Amino acid sequence: MNNRGKLYIVATPIGNLGDMTFRAIEVLKSVDIILAEDTRHCARLLSHYQIPTKVWSMHNFNEAIQAEKILEHLMSGQSFAVISDAGTPLISDPGWALVKMALDAEIDVIAIPGACALIAALSIAGLPTQQFHFFGFLPAKSSARQTILKQVCAYEGTLAFYESPHRLIEMLEDCQQVLGHERVCCIVKELTKIFETVRVGRASELLAWLNEKPEHLKGEFVVLIAPNTIEADTSQAAAQSLLKLLLQHLPLKTAVKIVSEHYEVNKNALYDFGLKEK
Repeated sequence: MNNRGKLYIVATPIGNLGDMTFRAIEVLKSVDIILAEDTRHCARLLSHYQIPTKVWSMHNFNEAIQAEKILEHLMSGQSFAVISDAGTPLISDPGWALVKMALDAEIDVIAIPGACALIAALSIAGLPTQQFHFFGFLPAKSSARQTILKQVCAYEGTLAFYESPHRLIEMLEDCQQVLGHERVCCIVKELTKIFETVRVGRASELLAWLNEKPEHLKGEFVVLIAPNTIEADTSQAAAQSLLKLLLQHLPLKTAVKIVSEHYEVNKNALYDFGLKEK
């Protein structure tokens, strides 16, 4: 018989306390220990829902040490719940090391889903959601930020980031410099709160709005950047043109492989185009 405890990853509200799920409340009341980034910060949530469970601190600076201690308790039968300051744990928050260690030890790790700022922002921004790439927080230094933006600027799909208020303006300036002046961006702040705001436009337009009033820069931000449709359309047209030329000398499969690798475009779409050409 397995007498080991369970590890629950519990999503909590990102602002509005009404977004707490019934299941999350039940789990937090039932476990032996709650693991929180900031024990003082989570006190309001636990008090609001009358959750008396004992809380231990687990954050980026002590997770490696805490994880070993927690694993011992899990092996002995105690159950734990991980929460972050807001939203879904492990999404740009601590917890990965503990989850990996628990899984390696064959401890049951159970997700209690709920609020997530990234997903909430994507759902209301009006940008493409079929494919997106999340990068968390970009580096603090502009040179490092620009390096990453250059690496990801041609990705298909929407680019998603978290950003702090005191770095947001510099980040958007870097986006404008690296990605161009025409790229559509979206900033979402204060999700689920009274001053929830969604602004969509070019980086220059968003920068102008942020500089209008000091309060525009207050809050927690999700930054979304639309796919570069101009570049994508140009690459697709160039790829099709090259494919037409190569089909005069090579089999379709070989030509598609060469073109897709050169332009980094979808093989299936190229193959369908080639079939019509032949």
